[in-house]
Amino acid sequence: MVVSVRELQRSPGVMRTLVERVEAPNDLGTPTIGIPAGSDIELDLRLEAVHEGVLVSGSATAHAVGECVRCLDPIAYDLTVDVQELFSADPEPVKDEDGDDLPRIEHESVDLEPLLRDAVVTELPFQPVCRPDCPGLCPQCGVRLEDHPGHRHEARDPRWDALQSLVTDPDETDQRKSN
Repeated sequence: MVVSVRELQRSPGVMRTLVERVEAPNDLGTPTIGIPAGSDIELDLRLEAVHEGVLVSGSATAHAVGECVRCLDPIAYDLTVDVQELFSADPEPVKDEDGDDLPRIEHESVDLEPLLRDAVVTELPFQPVCRPDCPGLCPQCGVRLEDHPGHRHEARDPRWDALQSLVTDPDETDQRKSN
């Protein structure tokens, strides 16, 4: 996603808008949710020449797909993220206020992929769920708890198994006493 900024580079104050549909790159997301490779990302950007280089700001909209981490059902929704980045015109590395290197204008163009990757991935949920109250799957047998709301397992502590032979059935004890 390389965009030419040739006409902006030496003209502070000049602005250009970019409204375009681009293909999503590979690995735009996390293992549980992301933007499928090759799907459309709608860009609505403003490229503005400033003394330090070119300021890119605007928004990107894409369709995120994944699966609920609780019940593994598929989930999908539209995601819109705001983006803003200053691309340095200086040929030497320039640090931002956090001490990170600013991306640079190279060969009179800017690469928007790292900007989009940073904006999209940080907006995706770390633990996506189909809905906030999703009960998920049974941790013991994997049955879907929404389909079986009364599903339970007998809680048993294996350390007490040796004593099980000493436990008698109350009905059995009553029969022995009456005989």
